[in-house]
Amino acid sequence: MAATGSGPLAGVRVVELAGIGPGPFAAMLLGDLGADVVRVDRPGGAGLAIDPAYDLTNRNKRSVLVDLKADGGADRVLDLVERADVLIEGYRPGVAERLGVGPGPCLARNPKLVYGRMTGWGQEGPLAQRAGHDIAYIAVTGTLSMIGKVGEPPTVPANLVGDYAGGSLYLVVGILAALHHARGEGGGGQVVDAAITDGAAHLATMIHGMMAAGGWQDRRGTNLLDGGCPFYGTYETADGQYMAVGALEQRFYDEFTGLLGLGDTAAARGDLTRWGELRDAVARRFKERTRAEWTAVFEGSDACVAPVLSLREAPGHPHLAARSTFTDHGGITQPAPAPRFSVTPGSVTRPPAMPGAGTDEVARDWDVPSIRTDDTRGTG
Repeated sequence: MAATGSGPLAGVRVVELAGIGPGPFAAMLLGDLGADVVRVDRPGGAGLAIDPAYDLTNRNKRSVLVDLKADGGADRVLDLVERADVLIEGYRPGVAERLGVGPGPCLARNPKLVYGRMTGWGQEGPLAQRAGHDIAYIAVTGTLSMIGKVGEPPTVPANLVGDYAGGSLYLVVGILAALHHARGEGGGGQVVDAAITDGAAHLATMIHGMMAAGGWQDRRGTNLLDGGCPFYGTYETADGQYMAVGALEQRFYDEFTGLLGLGDTAAARGDLTRWGELRDAVARRFKERTRAEWTAVFEGSDACVAPVLSLREAPGHPHLAARSTFTDHGGITQPAPAPRFSVTPGSVTRPPAMPGAGTDEVARDWDVPSIRTDDTRGTG
C-alpha cells in the first residue's frame, strides 16, 4: 500500500516534475497533508548540491526516474498525469511545452487536472524568460526595501520571503482552490500561474494601505513594524545573544517597561522625538543581563518579549516541544507538518525520496507500467 499519511488530502495524487526551491517545497506541503506525491526525477539529478537523503523538501514523496528528453519520456509522464489530480512544474516558460508535458497535452489527457506552474517572474512579461532567484524577485516588488536598518543596505531574509512565502504557499493556495473547482459540479482542470513576484507583492498589501493612509514611510527602519520603533525590535544581551520585543499595544508596553525597569523613560512611547532616547535606554537595560536571565524575567508575562533562538536551539523551546512543533524522522530533527487538523492530521510518513527509488512501487500503485523502463527497473 502507498504510504500517503492520514491528512486531509489523502487520496489526492500529485505529479511533481523535479526542480529546486519553491516547487519541491509546495509538493512537500501537499505530501505533508496526505497527498500521494510522485516526483519525476531526471537522470543526473536536479542540480542542487545536497545529499538527497537530507533534502527534507522531498519528504513524504516517492521518486521515479524519467528522461523527458529521451524518446517516450513525455509519454511516460503523461501516463502518470492521466491518473493524477495535480501536476507541479517549475521550468522557465515554454520549457514544459517543448518537452511535451505542457498544459495542452496534459489537460487533453486529463481534463480535470490542476496544472501548477511555479516561476519567479510568471508566465508572461518582459522578464519571463530571464533567470533569477529569490533576492531579485523580492527586490523589484519593494519587499526587500522594507527589511533592514535605516541608512544601511537591505537585510537579506534568507530565501523565505520570496521562494517559500511568496512562491510555494501561493502555489499551494492556488492548487487547492483550483482542485475545489475541478471537483465541483461542472468544474474542470486549469492552469495555476504562481509567480514569486506576484506573491511577494501581495504579502505587502497591508503595508501599501498604511502607506496610502500616511502611516508608513517608504524607507526602511523608520516605521512601526520594520525596526524603527524602539518597542518593536531586537536587543543584545550581556552574553552577546538577543531578545525580541513586540510590545505594541499600550497594556503590553506597560508590562514590558515595568519588568524591564525603564522608569521615567517609559513615557517617551508617544513622543517620536524621544524614540532615540527610549531605544538607548532599552538597549542599556538589556545589556545588563544574559538572554537566559531576561527570558526568566519575562516568562509568564504579556510583555510580548521572547529570546531569539538559533535553528538548533528552537526545537528545545518548552512551548515548541510541548506542541511537537518539531519532529524526529529518520534521524533528522525537522519541522512537523503544519497547520494542524483535528480529524485528519498530517504526518511525516516517508524520508526524503531517493531519486528513482519508488519506481516499481508507483508503477504498481498507480497502474502505470510504462514507467518501468530498463533504466529504472533496478532502482525500485
